[in-house]
Amino acid sequence: MRSQTEKAETFRALHHRDTAFLIPNPWDAGSALLLQNLGYEAIATTSAGFAFTQGRRDNAVTRESVLFHIAQLTAACNLPLSADLENGFGDSPETVAETIRLAAAAGAVGGSIEDATNNPATPIYDLAAAVDRIAAAAAAARALDFPFTLTARCENYLVGRPNLADTIARLQAYQQAGADVLFAPGLTRRDDIAAVLSSIDRPFNLIMAIPGMEVSFAEAYAMGVRRVSVGSALSRAALTAFVHAAEEMRDHGTFNFAADAIPYRALNAMFPEKS
Repeated sequence: MRSQTEKAETFRALHHRDTAFLIPNPWDAGSALLLQNLGYEAIATTSAGFAFTQGRRDNAVTRESVLFHIAQLTAACNLPLSADLENGFGDSPETVAETIRLAAAAGAVGGSIEDATNNPATPIYDLAAAVDRIAAAAAAARALDFPFTLTARCENYLVGRPNLADTIARLQAYQQAGADVLFAPGLTRRDDIAAVLSSIDRPFNLIMAIPGMEVSFAEAYAMGVRRVSVGSALSRAALTAFVHAAEEMRDHGTFNFAADAIPYRALNAMFPEKS
């Protein structure tokens, strides 16, 4: 197994080479190991995908369970892992900083902090508070003994506030506060993506595999995107197949879904013989 420092340096370098890279989002140890075996270079957790495995909705799991999840994935595979740390599991900058330290201790070499409050009345932290939270996260990351890659997320588009000007202003502020990577999930229009990219000087993560996306992976790279993720899409694809198979058995008494499944021996061989 590579050391955490080696994985951290590899992950940091992926953002600065002359090509974009795809960072898929596994939802458990098995899916993480499969992605490693399929040749991916890094992985990122998905808060929604993990929550579904716990029988919960997104943003309804504890920090402790997320930290255990990170440890499970880093023990299962040898890829650099960036953790979806939601809003840091607390409002205060001190709590956010602690979450960064704990995620690193669990094995993550990067992580994202978002500016969503999870409060429908005020869904986004005001700018000053949001900046303080990213600054605290950045300070905690810099104090580690390896290069932890901090991603700052602006959640405007996910909470029903498709305000491009405010999104750009927030990303610029998070950049100044010390974020290494910037992310605004929900952007789909080519012109909006281009406007963001022209306004920042940090690597930008674009989430794809979402309705309305106007650019392909190749086009995103040509525009200047350096990292592409898919959020909960892989976990939803797996669960969709599961639900459709269960509905077929229940409603028709047939088992045609199994014809498309990877054969048992082939899938079993993708996993190690011993732990």
